Amino acid sequence: MSFKILKNNCCGLDVHKTWIFACIGIADSLNRTEYKQTRFSSFSKGLNELCDWLVKYHCTDVCMESTGKYWSPVFNILEKHNLWVTLSHPKYTKPQKGNKTDRKDAKWIRDLYMCGMVILSFIPLADIRQLRGLVRYRSKLTNIITNEKNRAHNYLTVSNLKLDDVFSDIFGRSSRSITEHILQHSGETFNVTPFIDKRCKTPIGEIQTAVDGQFLPNRLLSSGNT
Repeated sequence: MSFKILKNNCCGLDVHKTWIFACIGIADSLNRTEYKQTRFSSFSKGLNELCDWLVKYHCTDVCMESTGKYWSPVFNILEKHNLWVTLSHPKYTKPQKGNKTDRKDAKWIRDLYMCGMVILSFIPLADIRQLRGLVRYRSKLTNIITNEKNRAHNYLTVSNLKLDDVFSDIFGRSSRSITEHILQHSGETFNVTPFIDKRCKTPIGEIQTAVDGQFLPNRLLSSGNT
């Protein structure tokens, strides 16, 4: 069985943490393919040498797998050299079982790409990728803050401090002032009046009753979300 060659000059990359194995395939008018294979370091110097090697053989079409995060610096540098890079999920470029090597994997990726048998992954432009990274990081920080607030809320609950019953926001000014005082003077009875904001509508007596609890260090470990 023969496959139609759609790309006469393209390259397959097998990307690893330390090394990158590259295979260029150049097909002539009779569909006879000449292969050029070599290995490059994944350091910036090696990636620039990879770009020079591709330019040497007039190859501007590259395909590689989206393996972990190792593909990202390779993609960024190739993109800066105005090379067309196709990124594909490994399940679409998985080689057949047998005597496989890194060089054979690079050749296999190249052959699949040459025949148009690789499903590409969508990669947005550099500025969109940067914005996406910032949004994801902000979302991660928001989740961390929410988890810690839940932990603090559970800690108050197991310590029998009913601040959530008398305050709409236990992280508001009045509630935090009371919490900080309790942490600094654990076990002591105190008057909550100086810590209450004038705009608070909850009766002072009810708030005084709600703080009749005590922080215990060993309860912090059991106050998680699980």
